[in-house]
Amino acid sequence: SQTVEHGFPHQPSALGYSPFLRLMAIGTRSGAIKLYGAPGVEFMGLHEENNTVMQIHFIPDQCQLVTLLDDNSLHLWSLRQHGGASELREEHRFTLKGPPGSPPSATQITAVLPHSSRDALYLGTESGSIFVVEVPSLQVLEDRTITSEAVLQRIPEDNCNRRSCELVEALREHPKNPDQILIGYSRGLIVLWDLQNNKVTHHFLGSQQLENLYWQRDGSKFISCHYDGSYTQWPVSSDNRQPEPLENTVPYGPFPCKAISKIYWQTTKNGLPYIIFQGGMPRASYGDRHSISVIHGSQQTAFDFTSRVIDFFIIFSSEPAAEFDDPSAMVVLAEEELVVIDLKTAGWPAVHPPYLASLHCSAITCSHHVSNIPLKLWERIISAGSKQNIHYSTMPWPIDGGTNIAPDPPQRDLLLTGHEDGTVRFWDASGVCLHLLYKLSTVRVFLTDADPNDNMNTLGEDEWPPLRKVGTFDPYSDDPRLGIQKIYLCKYSGYLAVAGTAGQVLVMELNDEDAEHTVDHAEADLLQDQEGYRWKGHEKLKTRDGPVRFEAGFQPFVLVQCQPPAVVTSLALHSEWKLVAFGTSHGFGLFDHQQKRLVFVKCTLHPSDQLALEGPLSRVKSLKKSLRQSFRRIRRSRVSSRKRRVGGGNASEVQEANAKFDQDALQEMELAPVQRKIEARSAEDSFTGFVRTLYFADTFLRDSSRHCPSLWAGTNGGTVYAFCLRVPPAERRMDEPVRAEQAKEIQLMHRAPVVGILVLDGRSTPLPEPLEVAHDLSKSPDMQGSHQLLVVSEEQFKVFTLPKVSSKLKLKLTALEGCRVRKVTVANFGSCKTDDYSENDLAVLTNLGDIQIISLPFLKLQIRYPCIRKEDVSGIASCVFTKYGQGFYLISPSEFERFSLSTKWLVEPRCIVDMPEVTSNNHVHNNSGVENAARKSRGPGKNSGDHGEDERKSGRLMEHALLNDEKVLKEIQSTLEGGR
Repeated sequence: SQTVEHGFPHQPSALGYSPFLRLMAIGTRSGAIKLYGAPGVEFMGLHEENNTVMQIHFIPDQCQLVTLLDDNSLHLWSLRQHGGASELREEHRFTLKGPPGSPPSATQITAVLPHSSRDALYLGTESGSIFVVEVPSLQVLEDRTITSEAVLQRIPEDNCNRRSCELVEALREHPKNPDQILIGYSRGLIVLWDLQNNKVTHHFLGSQQLENLYWQRDGSKFISCHYDGSYTQWPVSSDNRQPEPLENTVPYGPFPCKAISKIYWQTTKNGLPYIIFQGGMPRASYGDRHSISVIHGSQQTAFDFTSRVIDFFIIFSSEPAAEFDDPSAMVVLAEEELVVIDLKTAGWPAVHPPYLASLHCSAITCSHHVSNIPLKLWERIISAGSKQNIHYSTMPWPIDGGTNIAPDPPQRDLLLTGHEDGTVRFWDASGVCLHLLYKLSTVRVFLTDADPNDNMNTLGEDEWPPLRKVGTFDPYSDDPRLGIQKIYLCKYSGYLAVAGTAGQVLVMELNDEDAEHTVDHAEADLLQDQEGYRWKGHEKLKTRDGPVRFEAGFQPFVLVQCQPPAVVTSLALHSEWKLVAFGTSHGFGLFDHQQKRLVFVKCTLHPSDQLALEGPLSRVKSLKKSLRQSFRRIRRSRVSSRKRRVGGGNASEVQEANAKFDQDALQEMELAPVQRKIEARSAEDSFTGFVRTLYFADTFLRDSSRHCPSLWAGTNGGTVYAFCLRVPPAERRMDEPVRAEQAKEIQLMHRAPVVGILVLDGRSTPLPEPLEVAHDLSKSPDMQGSHQLLVVSEEQFKVFTLPKVSSKLKLKLTALEGCRVRKVTVANFGSCKTDDYSENDLAVLTNLGDIQIISLPFLKLQIRYPCIRKEDVSGIASCVFTKYGQGFYLISPSEFERFSLSTKWLVEPRCIVDMPEVTSNNHVHNNSGVENAARKSRGPGKNSGDHGEDERKSGRLMEHALLNDEKVLKEIQSTLEGGR
């Protein structure tokens, strides 16, 4: 089952917040709506229409919200308790329709105001009319419509033209008098409307196009912000005198400025207000900036975001009795990340978010999952991360609604993501919230254009506007060669190996303190036995000379540079033997990181593998160039033969011309590079020497009486190489070299790429990880019975006996709809009923997006699940399995979908949102009205979980009335579930 989405929603389009529930809602362009509260409190809904969510508004003092989509439809959602947890359900949908023959603009909704009475929505439209819709039935109350004509009747003659009442830009309820609403029209006219008497009590004339409105807390003034980058304060007097603006301010004038699209005016105990607004920057110099400015007395900062600001809100005192706003935090939804600013702490630092992490702050290039991290390593990683977070605020997370009732994670899991900018991020993947623990950068080892000591936030004292860069999203890499392609972490020893785009392999160890040291360099020439080859791709990265300062955490101590500097395609680390193996499209090598010497390299390049020696750019260019030349030659030939025909030439001349063309074409084919001969195959298939997988095993390779360390490598051309290794014992480990000798070479007949290699011991159990037995976390492998070798290619699974390597059995996958294996791993499936039973199976992802579970060692297909859409190639490529039958794959550049194949290991949100106490008496009655209306809308039998709805009606009412008494709640719940 697909359990939870980690990361930041792709293409967010709307933001909402309920101070009553302390929940935040985010809508996306694909029609998704996601609610977030305290860490672990998450809900998700999806509109059937898949249209863009334009606006989100919570109904005051209710567990309900309304969404407006770009097709002009309104949707009412409710948080309801079901089976002991809360669920987000869509209750109603509604589209505002105008009178017959009216244009679409007559009912195109531009502004939504949920009234504090909780029974009505006020909908402003492009035509200037305001419609009133009843909640929860979503029916138009036509007798309460506020037409632009009715408003115009109360406006003086000199302003009385129809165009001044077009397009309602903003609707705001009076903070002290719910019978009055402020209506702002886009051309600058603002009116205060009396709902009881249906009349205008005040009107205000702005000289600039209106963008938004905001009431001050006491209702004596309101603020309007405008298209020219100005904001204006307006007094609201008790008499009917024509009000004049108190003050008109252009904060970043006098030159033309961009629009201020939203503004807050927050009062404080010390008398100095917080003025917070979006936009308003000088148009010529800073028109491309995405900024929100905060002004408090003499303090002023323009927070500069690296992606477009969608919306923002301020968290302040929502108690009706409170005299001041006293803002505590600003929450900003940008297009690529969520940023929270602490307004209570000096300097206004950012708050480290516990969820909604911007996974793609630099594009993800690879991922690696490690299950069941030992506590010691976990604490050391957290300690290293906390030293990086000293610039963040220490305030508790301010969006803390709801209660997480999911069980605590049974173990500590890490998800490591490699990024294009040369960083590796360590995420706590144990529970529902994917939380950043620590960030490792490999950049310091290399010389790049950017200085790592550059501080983007440094500002001159007199710099204006006072911009300050915030957020972590930075899609631009200093050098694409820094990109991380492979990661391997040993959780027992703390060794980490990372490999990159330009053939760099770094081995690191964990250090709890900052340190300065020189990184040892070694070069691995994978073409040493070959002649006549020339690498046409990118150069290797230049390294820093002398000692380099590294911060606490994982620090590199050796760099192995592959030559040619092609992308590292496979990586394996054996921390017990202190060996690291690496492979590229040219071959593979083994490096002893204890003695810091190269053990051996093996070139896997085939004579026809010219493609492997071209960088991706040169290959595309050469192919395009030769195709273009071929088409030009064909075109010229056809034109010349046509001219000859017109000129009255005979048939023999035409034949002669055709023969010459055929000869030219043949010559062109012979002159062209080798890849022209294999156009029918994909570029990937032509890399026959491309090393797909590397595997260390202590097994029987030479004879059945002695086992020895070994290294196995599988290539794209269906070849498996096996090397015997001689690793000296611990006491002579630094004195004697590690030796390697090729023992086997297996060529699969179907030549399909090898994607996995595995050795099974005498009990047909996969060999344990390095140091796993030493830490008493695994049984010692059975070295008495005969071992078996499992080779997984894209097309079949094949078991061989060891040491003879004779074929024992196989399972062909291509028979099943032509599917190919993309990812394979051994997963341990535990029983959810007893802790005594578990089994090891293969979890296999195919190019069709299916996941298949295949038994070991008999290769029987157990079950097959559809998981990823087959068109989602990047999702399939990004998939990573865990050791216990879970997995992650990217559903967008910024989001991982988590899934589980195991009934025992499920990580999914389970939370409850209790209705806080409300002072008014009609609350219970109102909510039961919602229940009844929802029941009518669903009709009989629409929801299988609601068979006992009528019997539970009285229980629901009591549940709302006694919601703060947990004992009563649990008793009612158990009674209701028993009744069902």
